[in-house]
Amino acid sequence: MLVRDMERAAPPQLVTDPADPARATLRGCWTLAHAGAVSAALAAAPESLRAVDAGAVDALDSLGVLQLMRFARRRGLAFEAFRFDARHDALVRTIEDVADERPRGKRDYGVYAALARLGEAVAGNGREILALVGFLGEVLSKMARLFREPSRFRPTATVYHMEQVGLDAAPLVALLCYLVGAVIAFLGSNILRDFGATIFVVELVSISFLREFAVLLTAIILAGRTASAFTAQIGAMKSREEIDAIRTLGLDPVDLLVIPRVLALLVMLPLLTFIGMLFGLLGGLTVGAYGLDIPPPQYLARMQDTMEVRHFIVGLVKAPFFALVIGLIGCLEGLQVQGTAQSVGERTTSSVVQTISLVIVLDALAAIWFMEMGW
Repeated sequence: MLVRDMERAAPPQLVTDPADPARATLRGCWTLAHAGAVSAALAAAPESLRAVDAGAVDALDSLGVLQLMRFARRRGLAFEAFRFDARHDALVRTIEDVADERPRGKRDYGVYAALARLGEAVAGNGREILALVGFLGEVLSKMARLFREPSRFRPTATVYHMEQVGLDAAPLVALLCYLVGAVIAFLGSNILRDFGATIFVVELVSISFLREFAVLLTAIILAGRTASAFTAQIGAMKSREEIDAIRTLGLDPVDLLVIPRVLALLVMLPLLTFIGMLFGLLGGLTVGAYGLDIPPPQYLARMQDTMEVRHFIVGLVKAPFFALVIGLIGCLEGLQVQGTAQSVGERTTSSVVQTISLVIVLDALAAIWFMEMGW
């Protein structure tokens, strides 16, 4: 009660020495209860002030010390020019130690953060590529080991995944390739009609599907359908510690989980590509017969006269490489799951993005290579 009465009776004052305008004396209570009066007293201080005697202050708290420190910074005064009573020295030293004098940060427009995210993405992609190359070597070496140790082969699991990867995906591949073949024929006819060359729609659809679209569409469908399934299945096993249990039993997770899936893709993706080729050509034939007045016998005769086996080989030879990419990435991402549901979702998304991107990149490189080779 005595302190409160004194604070109400003694407001803060800054008294300038008439004989020396550069010196001033502080009196009263420089506390939170008089925060407004403290600011007003310091604002009225003369510009010539260079030294302050706070030894006559009746009461001082952290607000008073902070206000005096800020006043000193604004006026360019060293805080050593302030003299305090001995009973306030401990408080002043404590406030000085914890006072935040960091400069105000510059406005951030997000450029550095964007560059940092870009650098992290590049570094992360580099690590993913190295991991994929290492995983490829491990899988190939263990597939070669099957010739020496046939007992490690899992035929039942391989046939099961062949059914999942191939038979279950065949209707979707056939439907999409048929529709895309029809769309290519329709769009190509709109342009070729202006030149009176609608008959060349046969070559357009045939070459594009035999060389590129059939294998690319099939690989993209399996990248979204199969790679994600592989990642989710193996990731769920990893999160439930089933893969650790497999190792505890003395079994190799690559032999048990990875090789059957990769072999299933290596067998079924070329077959699905062949189905995609047939239905893509059928889509072009349908548009030719019903939209371009090209009878089916004439369409087939034209295709037989102009098509070469090399176009079929170019498209089909890319299928095993795409199958290997899809299987490896799908299984590797599943094995990299950290054990949480969020990690399973992130790795599943990553596997789909990586497989589709890498398949398109490999297809572009293969197209350039075959073009340079005259194929």
